[in-house]
Amino acid sequence: MRESGATSAGADLFLELKGHRLRAGFVKALREAVRTGRLTPGTRLPSSRSLAADLGIARNTVADSYAELVAEGWLIAQQGSGTRVAKRAEPRDRPAAPRTRPTAPGPTYNLLLGSPNLAEFPRKLWLAAARRALTAAPNEAFALGDALGRIELRTALAGYLARARGVDVEPGRVIICSGFHHGLQLVALALRARQVRTLAVEAYGLDIYRDLLADLGMRMASLYVDERGARVDDLARLRGVGAVLLTPAHQFPTGVALHPERRAAVVDWARATGGLILEDDYDGEFRYDREPVGALQGLDPERVVYFGTVSKSLAPGLRLAWMVVPAHLVPDIVAAKGHSDWMSSALDQLTLAEFITSSAYDRHVRTTRLHYRRRRDQLVAALAQHAPGVHVSGLAAGLQVVIELPPGTERAVVDAAAREDLAVSGMAEFRYEVADSRWQLPARDALVVNYAAPSGTAWTGALDTLCRVLSSVTRR
Repeated sequence: MRESGATSAGADLFLELKGHRLRAGFVKALREAVRTGRLTPGTRLPSSRSLAADLGIARNTVADSYAELVAEGWLIAQQGSGTRVAKRAEPRDRPAAPRTRPTAPGPTYNLLLGSPNLAEFPRKLWLAAARRALTAAPNEAFALGDALGRIELRTALAGYLARARGVDVEPGRVIICSGFHHGLQLVALALRARQVRTLAVEAYGLDIYRDLLADLGMRMASLYVDERGARVDDLARLRGVGAVLLTPAHQFPTGVALHPERRAAVVDWARATGGLILEDDYDGEFRYDREPVGALQGLDPERVVYFGTVSKSLAPGLRLAWMVVPAHLVPDIVAAKGHSDWMSSALDQLTLAEFITSSAYDRHVRTTRLHYRRRRDQLVAALAQHAPGVHVSGLAAGLQVVIELPPGTERAVVDAAAREDLAVSGMAEFRYEVADSRWQLPARDALVVNYAAPSGTAWTGALDTLCRVLSSVTRR
C-alpha cells in the first residue's frame, strides 16, 4: 500500500494504492475518488510527473492511467489546461444530506438587550488598525503567549481605563478574557479555590450569569434594588457571603446608579469581612445627562475586580474583555485560566491596542455616544406624543430605558409587540428573588427597551411599532 502526499502542481491528492498490480490499483483508486465525489467536477489533477514523484511510481504508469480514465469519460485532458475531472462524472452513491428544518426568521424589529448598533461598527478604522498592528507585530505574537494577554493591549487598557473610568490600574493586573462570561467564570473558580461558596447578586440582572455561577457550585443571595441601586447594607445580614456582583455605574437593567453612600458602604463591607466586589462596568462609556460616574474600583483596588468589555462600545462578536484584579488575586486567576483558556486571538488583541493608542477608540465612542443620545431623545419624544401615559426611567446613561406599564399588563404588552413582529423584553425576565424576606420585590410591570440595537433603516419602523403597541395599552 502506498499513499500520495502534497503535489507540486494541481490539487493535493490522497490515493491509497492496494494490491500488487500497480497500474490497476492506481486506476481503481482514482476512479473511486471521482465516483464518490472526493474529487469534484472541474478539479485539476497534478501533472503526471509530480504525482509519479509523490507516489514513487513510474511517470508512464500515471500518464497511461490518466489516458485510460479520459477514454472512459472520468477525466478530460486539454492542452494548456492539464487534466481535470470531467463535469459529467457526478458521484452516484454519495449519501443524501440530512434534511434540516428551516430556521424561523427573526423578528422584523428587535429592541432586545445585549447588542449595540452593529451597523455602526467602524470597519475601515478597525481594518486600518489591524494592518498597522499586523505590520508591527513581533514574531512571538503568534505563539500562545502570556496567560494575562498581550502586553500591548494590557498597557493600552491601563492608560485608557485610568483616564476615562478612574480605574487604579497597572498592566500587570490587567487580564484579557473572551467576554464577561469568561471573566466571571475565572473569578468564580478562583473564589472556589479560596473556599468562597456564596455570592450576592442584584435582584435584577441576567439569568445567564446566575446560571453560570450556580453551575460552578456557587450559592446566591440577592440584594433588593431601589432608586439608589442595590441595597448593599443587607450584605451584613447575609451569612456566608464572600463576594458581591454589582453593576454600580448603571444597574442592569433598571438604569440607576449606585448611590455614593452605598458605594462607600459596600467597600467598607469588603474591608471588614475580607469580601470581594465584582464590578461589571458593561456600558460605562455611555452617559448623557449626568456627570460621569467613575469606577467603584478606584475606592479600593485591592477589594474590587473590575470588568470591562467592547461588547457595547464596538461589538460582542469581537469576544474581547478584560479584568483589573487585585494583585493578590492574579496568581489564582492565572491558575484558573490554565484550565479553560478561551483566549482572544493575538491579532485581535493587537488591533484593539492599536485602536486605543491611536485615539480611534475615543473618537468612535464619542461618535456613537452622540448617535445613541439622539436615539434616546427620539424615543422619549415619540412616547410623549403617542403614549403619554407611560413613564420612562433610566435615561441618563447606557443603551436601554425602562418604560413603566400599568399593573398587570407586562405580559400582554410583550405578546402584543410580538404579534406586531417587534421583539422586546419585559422586566420580569430579569427579576430574581430577594434573599432577605423583610424586603418583598414589588411586582414591577415594565418594558426594558434597547434603543441602540436597530440599524438606521429599521429604527423608524421599530419606534413606530413600539409607540403603536403602547398607545393601545394606555388607551385601554
